[in-house]
Amino acid sequence: MVRWGIVGAGNIAHTFAKDLALVEGNRLTAVASRSLEKATEFANTYGAENSFGDYDALFKSDTVDVVYIATPHTSHADLSIRAMDYKKHVLCEKPMGINSGEVRKMLQKAKENNVFLMEALWTRFNPTIRKVKQLIDQGTIGKTAYLKADFAFYGLDRDEQGRILNPDLAGGSVLDIGIYPIFLSYLILGIPNKITATSKFHSTGVEVQTAMIFEYEAAHSLLFSGLASNSEMKAEISGSKGTVFINSRWHEASSYVLDKDGTSEQIEVGKKGKGYTYEIEEVSKCINEGKLESALWSHQNTIDLCSLLDAVREQAGIRFPFES
Repeated sequence: MVRWGIVGAGNIAHTFAKDLALVEGNRLTAVASRSLEKATEFANTYGAENSFGDYDALFKSDTVDVVYIATPHTSHADLSIRAMDYKKHVLCEKPMGINSGEVRKMLQKAKENNVFLMEALWTRFNPTIRKVKQLIDQGTIGKTAYLKADFAFYGLDRDEQGRILNPDLAGGSVLDIGIYPIFLSYLILGIPNKITATSKFHSTGVEVQTAMIFEYEAAHSLLFSGLASNSEMKAEISGSKGTVFINSRWHEASSYVLDKDGTSEQIEVGKKGKGYTYEIEEVSKCINEGKLESALWSHQNTIDLCSLLDAVREQAGIRFPFES
């Protein structure tokens, strides 16, 4: 039995806890929040025996094997490192760090303490995404020449002190949701030769929409993330022999459409729960097998993705007040 602790009690932690209950051989045993009352309420809701009003108290305890870091971006590195110093395995919500410097410190700490560490990029483990990648790798649509992916929702009515619009919390669209289109381009086409990116900014200073072009030797990716409007969120990957459309919302899809040879076929893949179940299964499998990283989403993959986020931010002029 793999015993889980959840750090943070916000919306994503609730979603994760519901999916964790669907995965055999895994159990939520502890919850930590800055508010003991909130942690206790969360623990009672999902049947965890232990609740802590202090993150380090959970890390020190012998109640968990692995912790899921579900707090805002700006605390990911610090909390992951503190957990690993207490020899806890870590699944850290994406983005694993604000920048490559943070990510490298986290990976170094995992190595020093001989513990498992993975970025919680749940889309990588989604069965539809895995099937689409397999089709493309097999040459089903020929040589990929074009990829389009977006992720946008209207968020300008949110609290300006909240996670999304607050620059001190690394707000904006790129790290929060732009990471998904960037990930898809990286998964299918790898590291681009050139990146072009441009952003629009909010009165608080955070970026609220970013358009990106990734150039490859024989392909282009058109990517977009935003908080100023909704978008279709249907991904398109087109090659010399056909096109795959990943249905909306593509990052958590349960089906795709294959257009080839004059026919269009919708393939239902399905999924269990919200879809966090698959990353939970991967972490559990790795821990049970004594692995310190996942082959499906490796430490190198996380470094690569963060370097792409860094490059987009550099191009678009996105900086946070706490970055020197």
